[in-house]
Amino acid sequence: MKLVSVTIKNFRGYENAVKITIDDITAFVGKNDVGKSSVLEAMDIFFNDGKGVTKIDREDVNKHCAARGECTTEISACFTDLPERIIIDAAYETTLVSEFMLNESGQLEIVKKYTNGGTPKVFIRAKHPQNPHCCDLLSKKNTELKSIIQSEDIECADRTKNAIMRAAIWQYYTDDLRLELVDIDVTKGDAKPIWGKIETLLPVFSLFQSDRKNSDSDTEIQDPLKEAVKQIISSADLQRKLDEIAAEVTEKLRDVSNRTLEKLREMAPDVADSLNPVIPPTNALKWGDVFKSVSITGDNEIPINKRGSGVRRLVLLNFFRAEAERRMRSTPERGIIYAIEEPETSQHTNNQKMLMKALIDLSTQQNTQVIVTTHSAQVVKMLGFSAIRVLSTNGEMRGLEETTAQCLPSPSYNEVNYIAFHEITEEYHNELFGYIESMGLMSSYEAGKPQSTYVELRRDGSTINRQCSMTRYIRHQIHHPENTHNTRFTPEQLEESILSMREFIEGLRG
Repeated sequence: MKLVSVTIKNFRGYENAVKITIDDITAFVGKNDVGKSSVLEAMDIFFNDGKGVTKIDREDVNKHCAARGECTTEISACFTDLPERIIIDAAYETTLVSEFMLNESGQLEIVKKYTNGGTPKVFIRAKHPQNPHCCDLLSKKNTELKSIIQSEDIECADRTKNAIMRAAIWQYYTDDLRLELVDIDVTKGDAKPIWGKIETLLPVFSLFQSDRKNSDSDTEIQDPLKEAVKQIISSADLQRKLDEIAAEVTEKLRDVSNRTLEKLREMAPDVADSLNPVIPPTNALKWGDVFKSVSITGDNEIPINKRGSGVRRLVLLNFFRAEAERRMRSTPERGIIYAIEEPETSQHTNNQKMLMKALIDLSTQQNTQVIVTTHSAQVVKMLGFSAIRVLSTNGEMRGLEETTAQCLPSPSYNEVNYIAFHEITEEYHNELFGYIESMGLMSSYEAGKPQSTYVELRRDGSTINRQCSMTRYIRHQIHHPENTHNTRFTPEQLEESILSMREFIEGLRG
């Protein structure tokens, strides 16, 4: 199953429903505190039901909604690449299509509703029959379905299987199903076992957060292998073997202590009677301490917790990747979604490039999706335009095409970085200037603007003073850095010029 969109409503800064499309690789970009992390944490809550890195509580309800008495957070996800058949048990096979459990786009849409951050109620939002004679069939028992078939004299090949009876009833009313988009409660009737099977097929979602600890006291920073020891020892099979070893050791210890006390009783019975062997119960044994010296070290035997923050984060990130893959291998029928906040954090530019290339390559693998948030203009420029989602300050998610349509006629990394991070660059200034000039509108743009004196350097070394707008003054300096006869424009002037050109272009479009 492949995730294609997520919708968030009444969650933290997201007051109204916001739908976000998800591709094989997706990047959320935007300024600080506009809700990038909230999107990933909402997804973690949805997929992992509070057993991931994020837990939902009543404080996650949007404040405006709460003031109106609306206390139900809604997180939904749509999926494609669906299983052709749903096999509940050996005698019960059905399909999502035949059960009318797909939405208007033919996708599986799962909705989870959390009231005041409590346990979710789960629904499947689907185009489902609403004719009173054949609606709500998924919640009906075998006897109720038989009753409908008998009362309407509906032909049915097998009245022992609910799925076959539902199909027969819906077929009987095929010209008057009255399909409407409704929320099907998956806690009732045959919807419950169908949901139980679907749940086992959902992608594995693993979130690596940007504020993950980087201190020496963090167990994973001390060494990923120490964390691995905990996970390995906690496996049920290994625990049984360790219990057997502990029981055998305990038995032999009791034998030794009893024989010792018997001999002591021959010489000093009073002392022997006052002593008892103390052997800890098996569940109190700290097996992890046996492997407490495991470590990943460098060539100079320097432990990971003493390395630089960039190296520590890089090792942790790849430990996270390895663990996510291990989870996926344990359920090979499931896909995997890597969600990584700010992969560029604490990384040298070269490491940023290598890491992003690895993540982009990872997203091309079968049943694998990668989602990142970033503040890096460099990272943005490594991604395809279709991967970028610009998050505005008002909590509205806007697609790239909609965003860049403000100014330049085609997608531009410089414009994305300006909108997302307010990055002021000479390259973006050039793009805006070139677009206005290509439209033959530079005279209109410059009309009435204050003039500045630009000292033009001729090929023979002589100079001549020319009057021009600040925008053209900046353009000349960008293209002729060898001309040192002019005062260099300031960052403030560059920003003002970019803003002026953007306003002019936007004005052309009404």
